[in-house]
Amino acid sequence: MFLENISDVAVKQFTTAGYANVKKINGALSEAELITAIKDIHILGIRSKTQVTKKVLEAASKLQAIGCFCIGVNQVDLKAATKNGVVVFNAPYSNTRSVAELVIGASIMLIRRIVDKNKAAHEGTWLRKQQAVTNLEGKL
Repeated sequence: MFLENISDVAVKQFTTAGYANVKKINGALSEAELITAIKDIHILGIRSKTQVTKKVLEAASKLQAIGCFCIGVNQVDLKAATKNGVVVFNAPYSNTRSVAELVIGASIMLIRRIVDKNKAAHEGTWLRKQQAVTNLEGKL
């Protein structure tokens, strides 16, 4: 079962690999909903909104692995997972493109002093000169 709109590619790959009952849910589930849904699940794929608590893990008698397709695994009770023999892993490169785009955007904002210019514009001053501003080109 994949929650929180995990890519259709993952669903297709598991289906192609022979997993017959692959279910995708676009949103996160509450603890109570997850307890009901997880009873016959072997593999769970989540992102950061789903909380896999001790109660959830106790209800998951067939669960073998939890894949966290986000940064870290802090949304899973790792002690309870270990006690129940459930492997927990994350996919650290699943957000690489988004992080790279954020870094590039923030770099442009900083090097062009957008925050200072925005503040001045809201105070009624238009900073026309490019003083102390450089281009990002050639800096990376």
